[in-house]
Amino acid sequence: MRQTETDTELARVLRTGPFHLALRTALSVRGLPLQRVQHHLAHRGVKLGVTSLSYWQQGVRRPRRAESLRAVRALEEVLALPEDSLSRLLRDGDAPGETDRPAGRSYRSLMEASGSVERLLAAMESPVDGGLHTVGHQERVRIGARRELAGRTSRHVVRAHRDGVDRYLAVYRGDPGCDPSRIAVRALENCRTGRVRWDGDTGVLVAELLFDTRLRSGETYLFGYGFDDGTGGGSSGEYVRGFTFGGGQYVLQVGFDEAALPVRCRRFVQATAGAARGARGDLTLTGRHRTVHLVEEGVRPGLIGIDWDWE
Repeated sequence: MRQTETDTELARVLRTGPFHLALRTALSVRGLPLQRVQHHLAHRGVKLGVTSLSYWQQGVRRPRRAESLRAVRALEEVLALPEDSLSRLLRDGDAPGETDRPAGRSYRSLMEASGSVERLLAAMESPVDGGLHTVGHQERVRIGARRELAGRTSRHVVRAHRDGVDRYLAVYRGDPGCDPSRIAVRALENCRTGRVRWDGDTGVLVAELLFDTRLRSGETYLFGYGFDDGTGGGSSGEYVRGFTFGGGQYVLQVGFDEAALPVRCRRFVQATAGAARGARGDLTLTGRHRTVHLVEEGVRPGLIGIDWDWE
């Protein structure tokens, strides 16, 4: 997205709200991580935790107390926004039903195989917005001896932004040439497997994970699940995780078989599937455990991943 387009979007959302979306857009356009914003606020005599900032931009919480409203006024200065632009949105109130829903992006902007995902979701009669966003996600990817994607496991904490949510739809995409009909879905903790659908042409699989309870808006839930694969052609060179909603912490660990070790590993982020990769950084492969990892605080909607070179 060009700078003029991002500035136009920021101006629009500052007029229309809601507050959390306006704050999140301002942070994205200015390119300031939450820790840096916290540092700037501290220099202005305002103490505010990174967690509070993250919750504000997710829409999980709203600034209400006097010291929080003072922080919002300081945020306008730090983010170079018009005076009273964020504070006004708090006084005016957000649109009904939108206060707990964080800003998000569509699958179409995140995945080249987005059409397959959308068709599978439609076949399962599921809305694209499943009513959940991530609070914390720890994911471990396994690369096998043939350089193939052997599988992944996830320990996931989510928060509901509407009432009645009782399931999560996990999207998995295998290596080129994989057979999604042979990929096993495992419900590991606080969930059970429901319907599973796949598209053989793109290697995309969608699995329904059923919770033990129905969540109310604002409630959190912890669950674990995994996929056993190894059906692809052994051409794995990256693992990418897409976030339709931002917020929370993401930890990705990639482990390699001792018979197939890469020569270089790097982390990256992308705004959309077609955008250039940024925030590049080399990762060191641990000798004993043969793993690399990244930790991302305050995830933004978009893509985060690790890629590697075999030669």
